Amino acid sequence: MSQFTNRLATESSLYLRQHAHNPVDWYPWGDEAIQKARTLDRPIFLSIGYSACHWCHVMEHESFEDPAVAAFLNEHFVCIKVDREERPDLDQIYMSAVQLLTRQGGWPMSMFLAPSLKPFFGGTYFPPDDRYGRPSFRKVLEAVLNAWNTKRRDLETQADQLTQGVQEAMRLDPAEGDLSVDLLRDAGRMLGSVFDSRHGGFGQAPKFPHPMDLRLLLRLWKRFGDEHALAMVRVTLDRMAMGGIYDQLGGGFHRYSTDATWLVPHFEKMLYDNALLAVAYLEALQATGDAFYREVVEETLDYVRREMLSPEGGFYSTQDADSEGVEGKFFVWTRDEIEQILGKEDAILFAAVYDVTPAGNWEGHSIVHRTRGYDQDAQLLKSPVEDLRRRLNDAKARLLAVRGKRVWPGRDEKILAGWNALMINAFALAGQVLDRADYVRVAEDAARFVLTQLRTPQGRLLRTTSLGSVAKYNAYLEDYAYLLDALVTLYETTFDPAHLESANELARTLQEQFWDEKEGGFFYTSGDHEQLIARTKDPHDNATPSANAVAVTGLLRLAKLTGRNDWRDMAETTMKLYRGLMASSPAAAGQMLIALDFHLGPVLEFAIVGPPDAEETRSVLRRIRGEFRPGKVVALKGIQENDAKGSEAVALLAGKTGQDGVTVFICRDFACQTPVVGAKALDAALLTAP
Repeated sequence: MSQFTNRLATESSLYLRQHAHNPVDWYPWGDEAIQKARTLDRPIFLSIGYSACHWCHVMEHESFEDPAVAAFLNEHFVCIKVDREERPDLDQIYMSAVQLLTRQGGWPMSMFLAPSLKPFFGGTYFPPDDRYGRPSFRKVLEAVLNAWNTKRRDLETQADQLTQGVQEAMRLDPAEGDLSVDLLRDAGRMLGSVFDSRHGGFGQAPKFPHPMDLRLLLRLWKRFGDEHALAMVRVTLDRMAMGGIYDQLGGGFHRYSTDATWLVPHFEKMLYDNALLAVAYLEALQATGDAFYREVVEETLDYVRREMLSPEGGFYSTQDADSEGVEGKFFVWTRDEIEQILGKEDAILFAAVYDVTPAGNWEGHSIVHRTRGYDQDAQLLKSPVEDLRRRLNDAKARLLAVRGKRVWPGRDEKILAGWNALMINAFALAGQVLDRADYVRVAEDAARFVLTQLRTPQGRLLRTTSLGSVAKYNAYLEDYAYLLDALVTLYETTFDPAHLESANELARTLQEQFWDEKEGGFFYTSGDHEQLIARTKDPHDNATPSANAVAVTGLLRLAKLTGRNDWRDMAETTMKLYRGLMASSPAAAGQMLIALDFHLGPVLEFAIVGPPDAEETRSVLRRIRGEFRPGKVVALKGIQENDAKGSEAVALLAGKTGQDGVTVFICRDFACQTPVVGAKALDAALLTAP
């Protein structure tokens, strides 16, 4: 244990506590640190990262644990450490500043601020000595301090200009033109131009999964009959699920691939990646019927339930890339280890399928991955497919059991409202599509946790909590938007009107606290949030979808079910604000284009009246849910429920009564066709539905 302990020791964030014994005199972001900088007239060194960030750990060991570097920092700077997952508002602002300065970004983020909180210089990782074409961290500190002492006026001018640049970079100007299908067509062409037809994915290494773009392509296939769009999705999903980016033994996806072939990942696992990818694979299953996609979804969600679910029902945030100080050590194998565990015969089989060689495929070890489908492997190995699958599943289970006895990567057990909402949405949708009641229960438990444990007595959401600490920080736009959308999915899964009532409450807070009355769209922070140097709108998809885009998606769906035209109008105004971004940079606006596809319709509104637990009702729901039909909403009430109860939260059900059997009303804009009774009649009606 270090002889040092600083103010981060009592913080709820694992990332901050990881730095609690640095000799650096760290402060968490807050009035104490800011006031000290102003009183002493010192620059602020702001370091932003997260617990699963490999290079954050590297910079800590190289620089923040160095007593000489720490002494220099402590004497001349006020040092603030921020967990970007707890404070994405700060991360967005100062990452924009770093990108304006350096044309690149990443973590750890190293930013220097005036006491006014305006940034004047920064970067990402700085090494302990000159290397990688970067100056040493000590040289950077000395240069910044010298400029602060001798060129203050120049630095303050630069800080003003950089702050103005951040504010302008975060603005959106509406572009001329309609919200038309041409935006969708153009997006498809752009994605096709950067698609890697050999390995799947977009662009070159490093490769990120891009689940929003894949889901958009599925909609382009559905709307335009674009088979190339579907092929891009299938190649990408297949290659990822067979690659090293996917945990072949334990399920779930690592953060991204460092190469073009999806073999070598950065090994951290993020809750949001697995939520978003589970939904992409679910929609691909609906579109293609490929059972392989069902396997991937179930393995991924089972991993989350096994390793990322708290006893209270909320989901933890991340698993680290490193164990025992080595990236990926927990996940990789040698040929000798596998033969020792499986025996020679089964090891030969496993190695042939999962590319395990004596030399290894990464730093002398093997990242298990596949290059062929089961049918091809069965043919090559002259084995019946089912026998091959049985033997491989047995081998994987044995290896996973041994892996579980290794030193585990660290797990960040903070629970974030927005990320939980993404996973609630994934489990609820999986419950629908896969007919898995156990997944539905997980989604309901997590929603109950967020709505009770991450809320103020006044009903406002809070951003984060962790074991033994109170929930804190005003929730951000993404927390409200992601949860609103997830609750609509959960309603369409369980048909409990309480979920729509909760979604309406969140929509009212969006309107009151986040809506921009002047230009439209939603600010990322609430009206009563701490005042920062910029108030952003989170315009772009990044690793997670744009919060504005998910707000639009959820509000459009909610309006279709509740008849609330004010929710629809806010969504449409926001889309118009984003029209220029959708036209110029569709890869940054995948989720907004998904919302646009829904907005353009046609949207089928299914109002069902029938006993919820009856087999005929379940058969009707399986038919509606089984096919990929993104332009739909679904509502259900039991035969005994009266109209007042149903229409109070679900206007689509108002006036709907059942006949002799499960009755389905297929509507558009609340204008309904003649109702059909029973699953077979529904099949015929769906054949002619738009």
